[in-house]
Amino acid sequence: MNGVVPVSAPTRLRVEQAMAELDYVPNLSARGLRNGRSGVIGLALPDLATPFSAEIAHHVVDVAHELGWSIQIEETGLDPQREQELMTRARSNLIDGLILNPVVLQESAVKVGVSLPPVVLLGEVTQHLADRVYVDSFGAARDLTLALAKPGRRRIAVLGINQGRHSSTAIHRAAGYEAALESLGITPDDELLIRCERWTSESAAQALDEYLESHPLPEALFCFTDSLALGALNALWKRGIRVPDDIAVAGFDDIADGRFAVPPLTTVSFDKRAIASEALRLLMERMGDRHREQRVVEVDYSIVERASSGR
Repeated sequence: MNGVVPVSAPTRLRVEQAMAELDYVPNLSARGLRNGRSGVIGLALPDLATPFSAEIAHHVVDVAHELGWSIQIEETGLDPQREQELMTRARSNLIDGLILNPVVLQESAVKVGVSLPPVVLLGEVTQHLADRVYVDSFGAARDLTLALAKPGRRRIAVLGINQGRHSSTAIHRAAGYEAALESLGITPDDELLIRCERWTSESAAQALDEYLESHPLPEALFCFTDSLALGALNALWKRGIRVPDDIAVAGFDDIADGRFAVPPLTTVSFDKRAIASEALRLLMERMGDRHREQRVVEVDYSIVERASSGR
């Protein structure tokens, strides 16, 4: 039943038939007492309401199921206390390990001097304590900005600057945007930095609407996520501003909603299933050896140009 002892096909069939007839379910708690494993991995994301989080969770659950693991999904809500509670569960063997997407390293439960359970981090938070899987936000933001500038656009705005929290993702993407401007010989303009504390479509629409009340329309708009870009498209549509005729718009993450937006959204695309597979691989390796050196895996990205940025 554990699948670790080779048996003949007829024997396996008889055992499986008996299990079905008796409605037998293995006692995972008892099994955990023997092998020290619960069979459950925690996945903690900042905001489960976003399409990006939903797609990442889908792939993690799918890959984990193929490997024989169950996933417990949690929302940290940008609260380091929730991260700490999850790590406590891992240390007490309620979960075997944790895949965590922290937002700000200084506020995260992942700190020097803290005994870490098997944990893998997702995203741009740079540290030397835990294994990590990430996409190069700096390089992707730079390349996307250069793509928006290709037809000769100079006034390129960004939406998603975090004034209060200073998330690692926002910092890396803003730096990539500024690097692209520098390579193009464009002087950075603070008037083209649109602040949006919460990365939701609703917040983006409100932030852009307020910005346009007192600022001229930029030639292009780079939104730090696709969800922000969808909110921006709505705000522009309400004002009768045409995309891409009057302004080009692009996002980041290549969520399914962006592909079916009107017009379809130009974005940074990457393999979310690869992120899930690499995170689970690193986590299982860490379970086997908690003292090995940190490993960092970078997942490739590509710029997908669709109708929202024109030809």
